[in-house]
Amino acid sequence: MVGIYIGSTAGYAGKNFIAMSLGLRFKKLGLKVGYMKPVGAVPSREDAAPGDEDAAFLQKVLGLNQDPALVTPVVVTREFTRRAFSGDIGDLMPGVVSAHAELSRGKDVMIIAGSGNFLDSGLYCGLDGVSVARALGARVVLIDRYQNESRYDYLLRAREVLGEELAGVILNDIPESYRPEVDELLAPFLRGKGVHVLGVIASDPLMGAIKVSDLAERLGGRILSAHNKADRVVEDFLIGTMQVENFLAHFVRHKNSAIIVGGDRADVQLVALEGSCPCLILTGNLHPNDIILTRSEVLQTPIIMVREDTFAVSKKMEHILTRHKLRDMIKVNHGAQLVAEALDFDFLRERLGME
Repeated sequence: MVGIYIGSTAGYAGKNFIAMSLGLRFKKLGLKVGYMKPVGAVPSREDAAPGDEDAAFLQKVLGLNQDPALVTPVVVTREFTRRAFSGDIGDLMPGVVSAHAELSRGKDVMIIAGSGNFLDSGLYCGLDGVSVARALGARVVLIDRYQNESRYDYLLRAREVLGEELAGVILNDIPESYRPEVDELLAPFLRGKGVHVLGVIASDPLMGAIKVSDLAERLGGRILSAHNKADRVVEDFLIGTMQVENFLAHFVRHKNSAIIVGGDRADVQLVALEGSCPCLILTGNLHPNDIILTRSEVLQTPIIMVREDTFAVSKKMEHILTRHKLRDMIKVNHGAQLVAEALDFDFLRERLGME
C-alpha cells in the first residue's frame, strides 16, 4: 500500500484539488483508493457524527463511504483549541495511526490530505505535517500556490527536513506572465537542489470562480432579481466608482466580472447590465430604481444588495475569490483535467515507488 500525504506551503493552496485529482486518476487505473484528512479545520456534522466538510466532499467525489470519525479523527473546534492550550488533549498520534490502519485495509493507495501549511500547522497539538506523514509512512507531495511570488525557500527547507520522503512539488496557479520564469529559472533551480517538480499548473479563472447564489451568501447580501440565474458563475470583480466612460473601457476587458457599485450609481449599473455582466453587487444597502430592476429582469442579470460600502465589499471579494472552496462538479471535472494535463504522472508513480 502506497501512502501519499498532500501538503502545502500555505493554506488554500489547492490540497483538496490535488487530492481529488490524484484519487480519481488512481481509481481510473483500477486501484483501490482510500482517503483521510487527519486534522479537520472545517467542522461539520454528518448523521450526528463529527467530521470535516472538505473530507465529506472529497469522499463523495471519490465514491467512498467511510466513517467520518476515522476519516478525520481530529477536528479543530474552539473547544479543542482551548483544551490543547491547557495541555488537556494528550497524545493524539496513536488515534490517527489507528484510524489510518483501519481505512487503508485492502487499499492500494491512501490519499492523506494535510491542513494549513505543512511544516508549521498543527505543531501546537503534535500533529504537524512532518510528524503525521512520518507516523503514517507516507511520501509527501507539496503544493506551492503562486501568490505574488513562489515560496522557493520553503520548498528548499522542506527538502532539507524530509530528504527522499519528499516525493516532489506541484507549482499551482501560475499566471501566464510568470510562466517563463518558472520554466527557465525556478524549476531548473529546484531540480538542481534535489526538489523534484512534478508539474506546473497554470492559473485558470474557473477554479477561482463562485456561483452568484454562493456569493450573495458569503457577502451577507440579498438577491433582488433574476433569481433563476443565481447559478451563473463569477470569475472576478470590477469596482464601478469611476466615470462611465472610463468604466466602460475596463469593463469590456473583464466580461465575467461581477460589478461592485454604489446603489446610487444608476448610470454605471445600467452600463454593466447592458454589457452582460454576470451580476451586479449594489453597496450601501441602497435599493435600485425601477428602471434598473426592470432591465435586470429583462436581461436576466441578478442584482445582489449588500449593507457594506464599496471598499469593504471589494476586500471581502478578494478574500472570497482567493479562498473559495472546491464544491462544484464543474470545477471537479475541470480541475481533474488541468492536473491530468500538467502533472507528470509517470514520474510521480516512479517517485512513489509504484513502478
